[in-house]
Amino acid sequence: MNAMVLERQQSPLMMRGVTRPAPGPDQVLIRVLACGVCRTDLHIVDGDLTDPKLPLILGHQIVGRIEAFGDRADKRPTNLSEHGSGEHGSGSDLAAGLHVGDRVGVPWLGGVCGDCFYCNNGSENLCDDAVFTGYQVDGGFAEYAVADARFCFPVPSTYSDVEAAPLLCAGLIGYRSLRMAEPVLTGIGRKARLGLYGFGAAAHIVAQIAIHRDIDVFAFVSPGDRAAADFAVSFGAAWAGPSTDQAPVELDAAIIFAPVGSLIPASLRSVRKGGRVVCAGIHMSDIPAFPYHLLWGERMICSVANLTRRDGVEFFDVAPKVPVETTVTEFALEDANHALEKLRSGDLDGAAVLRIPE
Repeated sequence: MNAMVLERQQSPLMMRGVTRPAPGPDQVLIRVLACGVCRTDLHIVDGDLTDPKLPLILGHQIVGRIEAFGDRADKRPTNLSEHGSGEHGSGSDLAAGLHVGDRVGVPWLGGVCGDCFYCNNGSENLCDDAVFTGYQVDGGFAEYAVADARFCFPVPSTYSDVEAAPLLCAGLIGYRSLRMAEPVLTGIGRKARLGLYGFGAAAHIVAQIAIHRDIDVFAFVSPGDRAAADFAVSFGAAWAGPSTDQAPVELDAAIIFAPVGSLIPASLRSVRKGGRVVCAGIHMSDIPAFPYHLLWGERMICSVANLTRRDGVEFFDVAPKVPVETTVTEFALEDANHALEKLRSGDLDGAAVLRIPE
């Protein structure tokens, strides 16, 4: 099969002919139809994330069709409470059963141990032995991929392959980030105000969910990036301006998607007492020193790490109801390096997605 392969970090991906993978006992073989390009992929290529399998096929926003099952791949529903993956008590089923020909999505979280403290306490996203798609196992910048059947999500039929791909990371991490901010956005006696720092793939999805919930969205973009500000306003942002500015009103919460450490003190200046700043990225530049009074007043800073399967169940129920729409720029598989450079330069509205024709 054809695949774009990272042979060493800080080097371009190379188109290679590689052996098509065979599914292991608990895996499914997937014919990849589309795969989103994520900032995490950039962090892997650039060496910010230091422990990839090499050579590596990137890509953890995979949409494709099941072609085969491994010998033990469980085709029955996966009960989330059985695996401790839900944060809110006993869970519902992940899927109504998977079959050859089904369209599924494969996210960043590709497997967990199932037995550790975190897995048994509703935080499988923090498992020390977790396996991540497109980082420790090959991902979807290829014509075929294999994945653990228990970590594959049915994709709502309302989305095309390309439209669905960004939902698998930008959507899921954005949704988890919004849930982390929820305690200071609800029950406050007035319309809530949410700041989004960096308005790209994840933020344009989160903004739609927040606005659907009657939350005012304030978008912070790179200074001088008028196109990004206009993009945010087109999705219903109440205000859009440079990240160097303070919000025009006091915010209840802020979610930082841009991997820029200086945005933490910047966002604290705009968040009210008792408010919350959520750091949504897997990597961020160093956080500069800032005066304690920015944090004082019971303001909180927290990070989001990975996702749980329950996040996926909840999000894929919510997304079609909003309905969430994704803005995508399509690239061919062989143009993956170009897609990564577009992402690096910020020269994209929404998400980059590789379309991989059958």
